[in-house]
Amino acid sequence: MGLIKKEERNYAQMLYVNERLTFKEVAERVGVGEKTVSRWAKDGSWEQLRKSLLTTKQKQITLLYDQLSALNEKIEASEVKYPDPKEADTLAKITTSIQRLETETSIGQIVEVARNFIDFVRDFDLEFAKEVTKHFDAFVLSKMK
Repeated sequence: MGLIKKEERNYAQMLYVNERLTFKEVAERVGVGEKTVSRWAKDGSWEQLRKSLLTTKQKQITLLYDQLSALNEKIEASEVKYPDPKEADTLAKITTSIQRLETETSIGQIVEVARNFIDFVRDFDLEFAKEVTKHFDAFVLSKMK
């Protein structure tokens, strides 16, 4: 599969999974046929991906905080009250993972903010919302390169 096709497929997947668009809407936004989107969705198990969004970034952050807390409680309960080298390494890795997850902006998050903005603008000016959507789609495609 060529790079452009792969990017189109990835963008289509993001629109279908994150924005919950129909195959027809995805096809129009990406510029491919509805049958192509349907085939991509079937081959890539997109419906399953939609369902897996229940395991969100926030849930992962919460799990990491729970792990960090449990490790700190273990250290606090020890006689020494300081982490051994292995515990210190684990603390550093968990902390780094939390920081990365809390500060990193994914394409999905960018799309979510833009979608909310476009929905807001649509109530006031439908034509402008359509124009913003076109530019936003181009922006997302440029970020995926």
